Amino acid sequence: MALALFPRRCLTSISRNSINAMSIGGTVDPLVQRLLEGLRSGQRASLAEAITLVETSHPKKKILARHLLTNVLQDAQNSHYLRGHKAFSFRLGLSGPPGAGKSTFIETFGKFLTGMGKKVAVLTVDPSSVRTGGSLLGDKTRMPELSRDMNAYIRPSPSRGHLGGVTRSTNEAVVLCEAAGYDIVIIETIGVGQSEFSVVDMVDLFTLVIPPGGGDELQGLKKGIMEMSDLVVVNKSDGDLVPAARRMQYEYISALKFVPPKNKYWKTPVKRISSVTGEGISELWALMQNYHKIMEESGELIRRRQSQRCAWLWTHLKENLINSFLEFPEIKEKLKKIEYEVMNGVISPGDAADVLLQEYLNKHLRQENI
Repeated sequence: MALALFPRRCLTSISRNSINAMSIGGTVDPLVQRLLEGLRSGQRASLAEAITLVETSHPKKKILARHLLTNVLQDAQNSHYLRGHKAFSFRLGLSGPPGAGKSTFIETFGKFLTGMGKKVAVLTVDPSSVRTGGSLLGDKTRMPELSRDMNAYIRPSPSRGHLGGVTRSTNEAVVLCEAAGYDIVIIETIGVGQSEFSVVDMVDLFTLVIPPGGGDELQGLKKGIMEMSDLVVVNKSDGDLVPAARRMQYEYISALKFVPPKNKYWKTPVKRISSVTGEGISELWALMQNYHKIMEESGELIRRRQSQRCAWLWTHLKENLINSFLEFPEIKEKLKKIEYEVMNGVISPGDAADVLLQEYLNKHLRQENI
């Protein structure tokens, strides 16, 4: 409800003074400067430390993280200007149900890419426990060969309750990986299914990975995630599963006929591969390259990234508004009482939210009038 008070549009310009105000004491903080130099020279340790910094919830470190990202974005703008807005890195998003073989696919696909001289960064997201807040972060153990590859970087992160199959800072981590010189950034989402739409707002190509024998074409149509996919990959097409994989491929091809195209330049294909034997991997990469070329030449790639920046502006705005709301002293005092009344049916959740929000707004108005 609070967001209804603001016009839903992206800010087209930000003053340089407001950006420079993020610096510490008007000069570049030594930590920020060290991380910037490390990223520019492609140091993996600096990249790991920089991602840890942007993932922090510590107020002072968040200021340093914003300053670091501002400088990184300025570097990227200068680089794209010199190249004539060409040579974008390639951002790939992977989603799919548990057991689809996403990690095995990344291992095989990543080794294929590094074998061609590409630098590949993999950002994986593990679900956090709702009880303890902890995560297993075991994705690297499922990619042993890629983990040892010096042209690859794998970073598992906890979701910390963030919806959409990604973390709050995944978008910033992508930018940092690109600053460290990685040509291809792969984001593997949690694998929870239909709610994993947030990753679409940070990648160039969103891939749905599915296993054979996952249901008929009607089941495929029921998945909202299908409408967001740029590419569907049927994995595990090897051994006794080949007939089932072929059947699944045909069913999804048929199902996609009833799904409106995501954009006018591309029709979602369905590709069958095997992460174990490597069958279809080179053809899949050729398909992805063709997609990237079409999107770049049509200008859709730039438009999509501009739209994605706006989407993440609103993501951070929502989070900051909620944090500001919860930290307001008068709200803190009243929240426990309102929660007790909601739990006992004295007041409806909707009315309780209206009461709290109205009190928050009234307090702010009084402060402004003073």
